[in-house]
Parts: sequence; structure tokens; C-alpha cells
Amino acid sequence: MDFKELSEARYSLRKYSDAPVEPEKLELVLEAARNAPTAHNYQPQRVFVLESKSALEKADVCTASHFHPPVILVVAYDPSVSWKREYDGKDHGEIDAAIAATQMMLQAADLGLGTTYIGMFDPEKLLVEFPEMAGTTPIAMLSLGYPAENARPSQLHNNRKPLSEFVTRL
Repeated sequence: MDFKELSEARYSLRKYSDAPVEPEKLELVLEAARNAPTAHNYQPQRVFVLESKSALEKADVCTASHFHPPVILVVAYDPSVSWKREYDGKDHGEIDAAIAATQMMLQAADLGLGTTYIGMFDPEKLLVEFPEMAGTTPIAMLSLGYPAENARPSQLHNNRKPLSEFVTRL
């Protein structure tokens, strides 16, 4: 599949099968995060792999989005190694972590796995439930796994605005 086909086919998966994610495929997804470009190559992104039953149950109390995947990847960044913008002092780590999350989702799709970028979660609660994440700033939870047999994209998935509605050529 070429990139155009991949980007058109990828959708937010909300129904997962019970099939486990093979370790070698998970490693490829994690490598996509490691290889993501970051500002000044500081590599502030951090990924926490939640795959045990207890970890998945604890993650469930931190979000209203319950898709019951076999794996959740919590994407975060370490502000102590992140680049601060000179003109406003804002942390660039969130952007770097989002780039890593995007690469992981595309790699997963290329491997036949599905993902959903979950942005609706309570980061403070997540840090309480998982003290191993202390010192990081979580930005997303990525559900990861194989699509259930009856999983389908939202009926609105292919309903895309024309480029003219969001692209301005100057």
C-alpha cells in the first residue's frame, strides 16, 4: 500500500478484537516513535505501554473513551529535555510527542493494526494511577490492536471537505 492509500484507509478504530498484538509489531510501532523528528533532536517523547489487565483497568478510569483494546500507548514528553521557544518560552515537547504519536498510528495502520488518538483523558489522574509516568506530561492515549470482525470506519470517514475550504495559497 502506498502512502496515499494508507492515509485514506486509516481511521479511528473503536472496536477491537481480542487478538493480542505481536511483540515484533509492537516494537515496530515503538520504533516509529523513536525515529520521529524532534526540535533540536532533543527527543523528549516518552511512550508508556499499557498491556497488562491491571494497567488497562487503571487507564480506563482516566478517560471516558472505552474501546477495550489489548494495548494502550500513553504518549507523553519529558519537559526537562524539551526545547523552549525563545520568543514565548513555551515548551515544544507537546508538538514533538504529537509527531511521534502520528508516526506510531501510521506504522500501526501499515501493519494491519488499528489505533485511536484519545485526547479526552485526565492527565493528572493518569499520573496518580501510574507513578512511573512522574516527571512527564501526557498528551494522548493511543488505543492499539486488531480491528474486530465487525469494525468499520464512521459513516462520515470519507466525507471530506474540498481542499479549497481549508487551504489558502498566498
